[in-house]
Order: sequence, then C-alpha cells, then structure tokens
Amino acid sequence: MLRIAVLVSGGGTNLQAIIDSIESGKLTNVEIARVISNNKNAGALERAKKHGIDALCVSPKDYDDRALFNKALIAAVDDAKVDLVVLAGFLVVIPQEMIVKYRNRIINIHPSLIPSFCGTGYYGLKVHEGALERGVKVTGATVHFVDEGTDTGPIILQKPVEVLDDDTPKSLQQRVMEQAEWVILPKAIGLIADGLVEVVDNKVRIRR
Repeated sequence: MLRIAVLVSGGGTNLQAIIDSIESGKLTNVEIARVISNNKNAGALERAKKHGIDALCVSPKDYDDRALFNKALIAAVDDAKVDLVVLAGFLVVIPQEMIVKYRNRIINIHPSLIPSFCGTGYYGLKVHEGALERGVKVTGATVHFVDEGTDTGPIILQKPVEVLDDDTPKSLQQRVMEQAEWVILPKAIGLIADGLVEVVDNKVRIRR
C-alpha cells in the first residue's frame, strides 16, 4: 500500500480526483495518509474531512520565520509516514531539505506541457493567460518529480488539450483540469504504487 500525503493551497479539485480514483477502485493500492494545506481556509481541508482523511494546516503565518515553517512542514509530512508526497496546487516553495530527504518521492501537477509556460511566475491562471497570449493551439498538463528547480524535475506523464478560439483563461483552466490534470495525476500515482516508475539519468522510465 502506497501511503501518500497531498499538499494543497486551494479548493482541492486534484485532491478530489485522487479520492474519486481510490473510492471507485481505479487506485487499489493507494492510501491518502494526510492532507496538508498552508491555508486554513482551503476547501481541500473540508474535502479531506468529508472523506475521513487526516487534514491539517501548516501556515507560514503561524511561524516567526521561514526556517521554523519549513521545519514544521517537514515534521507534518514525516509524522504521516508516507511513501510519496503529492503537490496538488501547493503554492509554497518546498524546502530544499525536504527535496533532498524525499528525492524522487515528491511529485507535482503543472497545468501546461513543460517546458512551455512553467517556472517562476507561472502558476494558476497565469499559465493559461500565457498560453492564450502566445496563441498556442495545444496545451495540457504535466506530472513531474520535484527537484531544486521550478518545474524542472523529471517528467512522468503529460497529456495534451486543444486550445479553442473562444477560450478565456478560466475556460481553458477548467478544460485542462477536466481533460488532463484529473486524469494523469491519479494515473501517475498508480504507476508509482505499482513500482513501474524509475528515474535514470534524470529521466523517467515507465516499465510496461
């Protein structure tokens, strides 16, 4: 059984996709051990509680400095005794100490086809605004391992989504979530749970 911690900042739609996959039987060997948010008002915390999942807030606002917050965040993850950390819209920089400690055991979902529209400044609607401003015809989502860079870790899965002529950032965001994010994030977790993912020379190999 793969024990995961899901880290969130907002409503938790990607968290819900994971929960739905577990409850429907698509993910049979995965357990959400804990949901952690940096925002005490995050809807994701309520989603977790509704499904009987341990949920807590670890907010930078509650600590005198970043080092103390980082220590508390790592302790909250360690305490849950998880095999994998899933960043599902977590708008906080992951401490380097945690990246080292959980090397190739932290994954992130990003709403574009990396390396397009990623890195510093590209998050939430800003990603989709960038895609529409550039006039791309195809966008999508990427699940990748987290390393010391921003959206630079080894790519696990990607899924393309067509951009429509009348798209707004919000309509594109919704379609990318529905057609890509909610599909490939649970799928990536399942592949890891089944032991089918390995990182070789900073690239992901998926055994079939």
